[in-house]
Amino acid sequence: MSEPSLLEFADKINQIMPEIFKKFIRRQTSELFKGKVTLPQLFILNFLDKEVQSRMTDLAHFLNVTTAAATGIVDRLVKYGYVQRLHEPLDRRIIKIKLTSKGLELLKKINQQKRQMIIDIFGKISQVERQDYLRILMRIHDILTKEDKA
Repeated sequence: MSEPSLLEFADKINQIMPEIFKKFIRRQTSELFKGKVTLPQLFILNFLDKEVQSRMTDLAHFLNVTTAAATGIVDRLVKYGYVQRLHEPLDRRIIKIKLTSKGLELLKKINQQKRQMIIDIFGKISQVERQDYLRILMRIHDILTKEDKA
């Protein structure tokens, strides 16, 4: 059997990836997939976990949305008690967003559930296959990161 062409590879990826994502989502039992937290909200929670706090413009840039759209997403997170707004002491016009302990706990819960799901699925393939998969994903990540910086 011959190797698929790049075009055939692209077609197969386009076919299988939505199915894989749908099946991954179906396995999720977390707050994220019960409709309590949207994907953009999760992106913000993860971003704030790494950055500690952020200005609204930085969050909007990260999500690639307008500041108004980011504000709407953050408003819901504030309403649920997952993040808080902090006013800059020297310039109250500057508002920073920070995770609350409730937000951090939610993020930990979601990440633990995702971790267990990954263990359940990838425990069914060999260590060599897992290493190959991770190597390829890391390579794709490197390519995308390099292109983002260009």
